[in-house]
Amino acid sequence: MRPVKAAGAFDALVIGGGLVGAAIAWGLARAGAETALIDEGDVAFRAARGNFGLVWVQSKGDNRPEYAHWTRRSAELWPDLAETLARETGIDVALAQPGGLHFCLSEAEMAERGQMITRMHNQSGGIGAKLLDRSELKDMVPGLGPDVRGASFSPVDGHASPLHLLRAFHAGLIGRGGRYLPGRTVDRIAPAPGSFAVYSGTERFVAPKLVVAAGLGSRHLAPMTGLDMPVDPLRGQIMVTERLKRFLDLPTVFVRQTAEGSVLVGDSHEDVGFDNGTTPAVMQDIARRSVATFPALADAQIVRVWGALRVMTPDGFPIYEQSARYPGAFAATCHSGVTLAGAHALALAPAIAAGALPSSLDSFMSGRFHVSAA
Repeated sequence: MRPVKAAGAFDALVIGGGLVGAAIAWGLARAGAETALIDEGDVAFRAARGNFGLVWVQSKGDNRPEYAHWTRRSAELWPDLAETLARETGIDVALAQPGGLHFCLSEAEMAERGQMITRMHNQSGGIGAKLLDRSELKDMVPGLGPDVRGASFSPVDGHASPLHLLRAFHAGLIGRGGRYLPGRTVDRIAPAPGSFAVYSGTERFVAPKLVVAAGLGSRHLAPMTGLDMPVDPLRGQIMVTERLKRFLDLPTVFVRQTAEGSVLVGDSHEDVGFDNGTTPAVMQDIARRSVATFPALADAQIVRVWGALRVMTPDGFPIYEQSARYPGAFAATCHSGVTLAGAHALALAPAIAAGALPSSLDSFMSGRFHVSAA
């Protein structure tokens, strides 16, 4: 029988209710830890609102094989994650892994893509990605524009619904006896031997384990636990069309048709600080590329546009680390909250519950940002 805890006392606290924090919180609860998820709520710069929904492997880990392997592992864990969440919560996260395409609109893009595939194969053994010419694509995807020269294809890529996934993690956490605590801004973290106290207004929450997964807010929260999380925003803009007759079963990096039939169009990368707005010029560039790939989209009605902020480290790769100064405090951040949800929920969370991260994640510690050039 579990000992009775004082009010506000848990086995684990997770700060940040977005896709990364929610995945870890659900995974901790699944591992048997009484977990509280402390979330600022939708007033935060929630990256899940703008996530394109890709479970993407083919380009992840160029020049960092450890990331390629971690991403591949997550993709392999995703079917179990989707099935478990559906069984526990009744929420279908719309996972499909039919393979994915990255279209190239010039011979230069084709050459660059081919070099990347060769490089990743040499670095990490590859993931079965290959370059397809236009004739091969025509049998896979109808209605391509004349500018499409070819595409890279990976059979393990897929997509899912980011918002359904986030809702499923929150519901699954509650269903496993965890607490979802929205509308809380963390003011202070007070480490003590064997425990961490988290303060939000007049409330105090205590646990022997703490995960800082607060997205862009992690930058100022992590140092309170002896961790370093140097993250910055990178804006992406997205458009969504009316629901269309299904024409695209395979996801691509800048056009994907959702399970409901609407089409997401996006993939901008803008260093504009904390501005999550939209701009006509970027939307026009996005639209031009999408119509060049699928000319029929020129007649589609745009129903909504929005911007959102990615959570980026200096080198673009995740941070996973346990505090050396205050053991029991963990850092977790990345910009691929959907792709890595399988690994976060079913591999990282159990390791945190056990009290130690695997050595395979050592290369993702923040110390890599402080190694001198010498």
